[in-house]
Amino acid sequence: MSQDRLTICNDENPDSAAARATAELLLPEDVAVRVAEMFKALADPTRVRIIGLLAHAEFCVGDLARTLGMTQPAISHQLRVLRNLRIVRGRKEGRRIFYTLMDEHIHDLFDQGLAHIRFG
Repeated sequence: MSQDRLTICNDENPDSAAARATAELLLPEDVAVRVAEMFKALADPTRVRIIGLLAHAEFCVGDLARTLGMTQPAISHQLRVLRNLRIVRGRKEGRRIFYTLMDEHIHDLFDQGLAHIRFG
C-alpha cells in the first residue's frame, strides 16, 4: 500500500478544497458497477477454483469438469460468466476450446487475494 495516502475529514467545511478533492477521488457509478460485478463473480468458490487452475495452465472444459468433479454444462456456465466479465478467454482448437486467464491483471488479482488469505 502506498505510503503517501491522504487523510481526509471534511466535516467542518464541506465546501473546502479537500471536499472538492474528495469528489474527484470518487469512482464513477458505471466503473463501480463493473468492478462490483467482477468481485461478485469472484465470490463464487467454483469460479475461484477455476481461476486457480487457469492461473497455471490452459484447460479445456472436459479437463476442468473432471478436475472439479462437475458436469461439462456446469463448468461451461461458470466459464460463460467469467468470459462475459473478461476474466477468462477461450482459444478454439478444432472442436475444443481452451481457456486461460484474460490477462496478467487477473493473474495478479488472484495472486494478491491468495497471498492475503495465506499470509494476511
